[in-house]
This record gives sequence, structure tokens and C-alpha cells, in this order.
Amino acid sequence: MQLAYDATVFMTDALHEISKTLVETILIVGIVVFLFMGSVRTALVPLVAMPVSLVGAAVVMYAFGFSLNLLTILAIVLSVGLVVDDAIVVVENVERHVREGKTRIQAALVGARELVGPIIAMTITLAAVYTPIGFQGGLTGSLFLEFAITLAAAVVVSGIVAVTLSPVMSSRFVNEQGREGRLSRLVHRGFDSVRRRYERLLDGALEMRWAIVAAAVLVMLAAWPLYQNSRRELAPIEDQSHISLFMQASPDASLEATNRASLQVVKAITAFPEAKFMWSLTASWGGFGGMVAKNWKERKRTTEQMYGPVYAAVSQVPGVQVFPRLDPPLPSPGQYDVELVLASDIPPEQMLQTVGAVMGAGWQSGKFLYVDTDLKIDLPEARVVIDRDQVADLGLDLAGVGRELGTLLGGGYVNRFNYFDRSYKVIPQIGDERRTTVGPLLDLKIKTPSGRLVPVSTFTHIESSTAPRTLNRFQQRNAVRIFGGVKPGVTKEEGLRVLENAAAGAAGPGVGLDYAGESRQIRLEGAALTVTLGFAVVLIYLVLAAQFKSFRDPLIVLVGSVPLAISGALVFSFLDLTTINIYSQVGLITLVGLIAKNGILIVQFANTLQSQGVAKAAALRAASLTRLRPVLMTSAATVFGHLPLVFATGPGSAARNSIGTVLVAGMTVGTLFTLFVVPVFYSLIAAEHRPDTEAALEGLVVEPAMMEEPANA
Repeated sequence: MQLAYDATVFMTDALHEISKTLVETILIVGIVVFLFMGSVRTALVPLVAMPVSLVGAAVVMYAFGFSLNLLTILAIVLSVGLVVDDAIVVVENVERHVREGKTRIQAALVGARELVGPIIAMTITLAAVYTPIGFQGGLTGSLFLEFAITLAAAVVVSGIVAVTLSPVMSSRFVNEQGREGRLSRLVHRGFDSVRRRYERLLDGALEMRWAIVAAAVLVMLAAWPLYQNSRRELAPIEDQSHISLFMQASPDASLEATNRASLQVVKAITAFPEAKFMWSLTASWGGFGGMVAKNWKERKRTTEQMYGPVYAAVSQVPGVQVFPRLDPPLPSPGQYDVELVLASDIPPEQMLQTVGAVMGAGWQSGKFLYVDTDLKIDLPEARVVIDRDQVADLGLDLAGVGRELGTLLGGGYVNRFNYFDRSYKVIPQIGDERRTTVGPLLDLKIKTPSGRLVPVSTFTHIESSTAPRTLNRFQQRNAVRIFGGVKPGVTKEEGLRVLENAAAGAAGPGVGLDYAGESRQIRLEGAALTVTLGFAVVLIYLVLAAQFKSFRDPLIVLVGSVPLAISGALVFSFLDLTTINIYSQVGLITLVGLIAKNGILIVQFANTLQSQGVAKAAALRAASLTRLRPVLMTSAATVFGHLPLVFATGPGSAARNSIGTVLVAGMTVGTLFTLFVVPVFYSLIAAEHRPDTEAALEGLVVEPAMMEEPANA
């Protein structure tokens, strides 16, 4: 006995590959942190925060009963680049105070006090951005609930570590003033050079504020056309080393004929060098099966590249229609890439013209390998018309005639007989050779009450016609399903849109459009995360409004960075480097929280300086220059930490590529905008914070050196 098909092979390989990505991410983040810190001792502070945060997330997973699956491990991979951010900000702030002349203990105390508010705001912001996903219904909510909770737990634990463990470690591991190593001094000089250049660019941006605002507005408005012109799908196609095959035979085909055709399909499939074997189940109506390909490391072509040639090969097999399908990456009840349902109260015969028009549009679009429908009026039907008068003249009755014909043609069980101590069913039926046509039916003889045998042709004649193979209903209405398989490189949403547009033009007023299979998920859940993104932005705004005690400051953070970063990420989907799918949309939601953290650092520190009596313009300039280094360091850790997702290969890589591309592109572009647009928006929107009153509320102490250093740099 041999196992025909084992779907867990793909899952096992995907878990192995994403585990490799996790190791690569941890190593890259560690190297990036070390290079930006310039000291092993200093780099230990954020690096220790990483395993502590991940262990905390694992504890939450265990408490909720989550397993280590593709989505939870993906959440852990993403969190590696996120949990070090807060610790980096803390250790950089402590190091800055040490360079200003404070002792390590003093620097740790002052630095921690300064950052309690921003870290709380950043942690709540990034954790809250996943809250709407937890309340998402349907397949998307079920799949990403564990992902959202795991990632939010890691972020919350990292925030707690940043305000507790990181200051304590910083007071011990940060090098004292004048005792930095050669690499550390080199890194400091490099950042000082970058800050001087940034200072000149920032002054130029603040002098041309309205031009910056106009450019930012244009970039924000570009997000909509970029989104609309990006290809969309439910989830990217994954190479699962398997191609499903669905076979349809003619309605009058025998089991033997279908079996012969299916063996030819097997021969055509196994001729591919990438094929390992093919499994199939055959019935008189057709059957189904699948091509099991070799391991992805042992072949040069992916299943998506093989999809077209496979269809070309099996479409040449006579006697059976074969519809291949690449297995969907998410659970789906359907059998085909696209399944559009036309529901109406119109008889099936009157729907033929509409169905033909829709199918014709599908073929003409050039986006489909095949288009077909379940409305096929080609089932041979023979109607036996009985002459009642003749039956009466022969002394017969209709019930008796029906029983006699049913016994000979129906193949019904009538009795049992014993043969060598075994019991067998008696099923009377005329021979196969006489059942191939309706003509021999008229030669059958029926016994009359007088004992005479008369042929059936004496009192009957046969009328031949065709009927629909099936009469389907959908939500209590007559339904016709039009399905198809899209060509490689064409998304299922594109194919569905072609059929929708054709149906809207060809169908009459009494015909409604509905969806089945994966198409139903695409329409009902494909855009659900876009709405979730809007809820996430609103939630972040409310969180920041409570933290800043202002309705204007959160606008600076969100308007000055979030839509710009989203536009930057959507450029890559517009260029067809990825698609808009549930993974990339989760990446956009994550991007909202990540990019908002940079704006929070600048706005919170500028408000703090204002509360200490510094003028608004001077406070903005000092905050931007002081927070330049932590912004660049945290953004670099996120970008480089997520690069393994962009370049991942193997099983399950398409989903990781999609979310990684969005995060890396969005963070890179968004950070550049944040450094210039947020200060410009702050200068225009932020309120003048009065000294003393807010300082007392914040309970923060800001040294004079903090106000002078950036201004004199």
C-alpha cells in the first residue's frame, strides 16, 4: 500500500523554511544592532530584549493554546525586527546622556524618565494596531487571530522590558565617557556627520514648508490610484508540489470508456520530468486526481510554470475534459480558480444565451486557460410514450407495463440466491450490448393476461430529446455556475472581474450575481482588511490623543507619516513586485504602527522641550536632531531584519515575500518622509505648549544641555 497524496509534506517543508528565515532574521538584526551601536557591550542591551520578548510571546501563545504554525512563526519572525526598537531607543538615549557628561547611573535614570511616555505610546500604538484583526470575521479573522495576538504580545513584552530591564542593563553596559572603543568612536563620528547633513536639509525643508506640504499631499493622494491599479488576490499562489485535476466525461459515457480516458490522462501527466506520480479516482461521470511533483529542490520549474503545459497536455486526451487547478494557499470549498453564479427564476434553457455571452467574454479576454459551465443541455433522454387505448385492448394496465419495463431496464434488486453457501443478489437486466441504444427496447416482449407475448412496439413509441445534466439551485433560486482557470501570471480577482463585467452586461434584470468557492472569499473577505486598516488608524489616533492630551498632535504623527509610507509601499504593488492580498494588507496594518513610532519619538520630545520653556521652533529643531539617530537605528533594524522575508524561497515563500516587500518598502520610504514631513507638519499644526504646567503633569526633567546640543550641532 502506498500513500497517494500527503498534504502535510508542504506544511512540513514550509515550517522548515520559515524556521530558517527566523534564524536569518535574528542574525541580521544582531549584526545591524552591533554595527549601529559600535560596541558589543552596548549592543547586548537590545539583543537581550529580543529573546526575553520572544519568550514572553511564547508564554502568551501557550496560555491561549496556540500552536507553532505558519502564521504564529511568521508573527515571531516579524517581531524579531520590532522588539529591539524600544530597547535601542533607551540605550541610545542613555548613551547620549553619558556623552554629555553624566554618570551611567544618572544617564540611565534621566534617559528612562524621558522615554517612559514615548515607549508607552509606541507600545500601545503597535499593539493596538492588531486589535481590529482579532475582531475580523470569516476566514481572515480565523487565520490571523493567532498571528495578531502573538505579535501584539511580543510588542507589549518588549515595551515592558524597555522601561525596566533595558535602563538597568544600560547603566552597566554603556561605555563611560572617554572610554569608547575605536569602532564606537567611528560610529559616533559617522552619526555626527549624518546629523550635520540632516540639519542643513531640515533647515531647508522648514524654510519651504508649503512646498513640502504640497508634495506630501500629492504623495498621499497617489495612494488611491496606486491601490486601484495594483493587482489583487486573496492570497499569493504557493508551490505545493501538487496540481489538482478534475475530469468530466460525456453524459452517456460508460465506466469502461471513462477509465480508458483517465489512463491516457495518467500517461500524459507522468510524461512530465517534474512529475513524481499521479493519483486518481474514476467514475462514469468523470473523476478527480492530482499530479504529485518532485520536491521543489529537485526540479527547475514551479507548479505555476508547469500549469499551462499540463493543461495543454491533458486537453489533447479524447473522451474526457480535464480541468487542472493549482491548489489554493488557503482553505477553499471550491474546485476552480473562478466560480461565478448566475441566480434567477428563469428556466435553464433560456439562460443558454447569457451563459454563452459570459463564457465568450472570458475566452476573448485572454486571461483564462479554460472557461466552462455546469449548464450543459446534452444529456440524452428517451421518453416512452404509451398508447393507452392499445394497452387497454391488450388487457394490460399501465402499472403492470411500468413494472415489467422497470424490471428489465432499471437494474433493481428482486431476490437472492445461494451459490456454494454464498448469497448473491438477483438483479434482472438485459445485456450491455442491447442497452447502448433505445431501439432494442421496442423488441422487448411483455406477457398479456391471456398468456400471449407481445412486443413493446405494439403499444409504445419512443421520443428522443436532450435535457440538462444537472438542475442546480443556489439560495432557493435556479442557478448556473460559470467557472474557469486563469493563466499563470493572472490573478483570480482579474479573471473574476472579467466574468462579472460580462455577466452584468449580458444578464437581464431577473438575473443576480453570486459567487462560489474561492471567488466568494475574494469578494466577501478580500477587501475586509482594508476596512480593518481604517479602524486601526482611528484606534491609533484615539490612543495617541489620550497619550498626548491633544487632538492635534496625533494628526502630526498620522498624517505626516502613515499615508506617505503606505503610498511608498503601494508603489511596489503597482510595479507588480507583489499584489494586494491578505498578507500584504496585514503588512500595511503593521506598517501603520511601525511608522507611527518614529513620529511619536519626535513629537513627544518636542512637546517635552516646549513644556520646559523652549520655543516651539527651537524645540522642533532640537527634537528632530536628537531623535535622528534612534529613528535611523530602529528603522534600519526593521528594514534589514525583514529582508529575509523579501528574498525567501521554497514552500510558503510567496506569503513571506508579500508581507516582507510591503514592510521593507514602506519603512524605507516612510522613514525618509518622517524625518522631514513630520517636522514641517509639527511647525504648522502643533499647539504652543505652555511651560511649567505640562512639565509638572509629565513629571519629566530635561537638562539644559539637551536643548543646546542639537541647536549648536
